[in-house]
Amino acid sequence: MLTVHTSAAAEAARSGPSSTRVETPTSIAPGSGDSDRATVSAADAASQEDAAPLAGTRQHGCVQVYTGEGKGKTTAAFGLALRASGHGKRVYIGQFMKGRASGEVAAVSGNRLIHVEQYGEATCGPPWHAPDGHASGPQSGLSRAREALCSGEYDVVVLDEIDVAIWYGLLTQRECLALVDERPGHIDLVLTGRWAPPALIERADLVTEMREVKHYYRQGARARAGIEY
Repeated sequence: MLTVHTSAAAEAARSGPSSTRVETPTSIAPGSGDSDRATVSAADAASQEDAAPLAGTRQHGCVQVYTGEGKGKTTAAFGLALRASGHGKRVYIGQFMKGRASGEVAAVSGNRLIHVEQYGEATCGPPWHAPDGHASGPQSGLSRAREALCSGEYDVVVLDEIDVAIWYGLLTQRECLALVDERPGHIDLVLTGRWAPPALIERADLVTEMREVKHYYRQGARARAGIEY
């Protein structure tokens, strides 16, 4: 199992979301120059009446499923994790069927609010083939995911490629649905992977299907660092 921890140096160098000032141009009076351009900060924008609540506010969470044959499911999940951390939310990402290095895991390794664990072997990962010798990983991963979900330490829990583990019979649909039932109401639970079972799709609050229209793999292209992994 691979666990990504934040180094002390990275935590010291990283400032919280509230310390980042984003200079955004507002409306410009006719005839005014660049020197007259008004700016607002992210903190100012967040204080407006119509701004969404930020960290510290307990809201109703949802169950989200990203599935389908098309590219982008893990990418979407990591994007959501990054967005959540930008609002001070704590995120746990458990990756089933994956155990090798990837750009997205490296990119969030310095983020003190995102914790990543991998339950697969280094040889396991897309393109998917029937796995050999990986049966113990998903089961231990399921236990670890349950701990994270019920620990009270996280606001968002992402279970990447859990649908693939179900497809190969390494986890059961019943086990996955039981995990959904155990979700505390304020936590957003995100489950990814092609071949999501119909019962999970029925139970989810949001389902996005990535549909492949065209892919350069069909012309013999290989996976590229920074794009596919």
